[in-house]
Amino acid sequence: MNDTSAALVRPPKMEQAVNDEFSPIKISASNVDVFYGDKQALNNISLDIEKNRVTSLIGPSGCGKSTFLRCINRMNDTIETCRVEGSILIDGTDLNGTEIDPVELRARVGMVFQKPNPFPKSIYDNIAYGPKIHGMAADKDTLDQIVQYSLERAGLWQEVKDRLNEPGTGLSGGQQQRLCIARAIAVSPEVILMDEPCSALDPIATARVEELIDELKQNYTIVIVTHSMQQAARVSQRTAFFLLGDLVEFGDTADIFTKPQDERTQSYITGRIG
Repeated sequence: MNDTSAALVRPPKMEQAVNDEFSPIKISASNVDVFYGDKQALNNISLDIEKNRVTSLIGPSGCGKSTFLRCINRMNDTIETCRVEGSILIDGTDLNGTEIDPVELRARVGMVFQKPNPFPKSIYDNIAYGPKIHGMAADKDTLDQIVQYSLERAGLWQEVKDRLNEPGTGLSGGQQQRLCIARAIAVSPEVILMDEPCSALDPIATARVEELIDELKQNYTIVIVTHSMQQAARVSQRTAFFLLGDLVEFGDTADIFTKPQDERTQSYITGRIG
């Protein structure tokens, strides 16, 4: 593969995702309840997530923020005892509708997990796997372009372009996490979910990922769960505070951290709870 980024074309689905004019509301959750067996984990959650912005979900461990995140791509379907009620719409379509294929949904809504989890494959094959199974590349040249484009978007191309056949597991932790972000980008999602993506990274790698998040919001709607209030303040435009399964407060990040409306939010951000 040649370093010809200027000549690259975006994958077709990405072009559509960038250019289509949707409502500024990308994801709309209404009256969402989540149960694990008899235990209720989320209580009547309603919030709207805007397109091409970063929304942070904050709160103490066990408050429901990761549970809500997993509702957006139906990862909770994989938990036998889990039941989700209410509605979550993406561009007006109920993602829990019977006509929705969860596999296709998870291509549309990519996810990056807390711990980097590259496939035990080459760097190239980590990126190429998704486009192959979704039939996005008609030939090797197109697949090469998708791989290069995705690695460039993840800020990793210059570091790995001469070692694409080496194992992805041989990269550093921060590089592995950016590889996982590139892997999510490769199938041209519209939304990227991130579940504490920097908690296992050192400060330098964390800064690289945060810079990347800021760049990616131009093309993607990003929802990030973070245990770090400082990170939420740095990367997000909107912040939701969860506590004991409730959505306590949701608004502009600056307002949440400087003039919260709820005493519980004030207590959390000042360290009195959590």
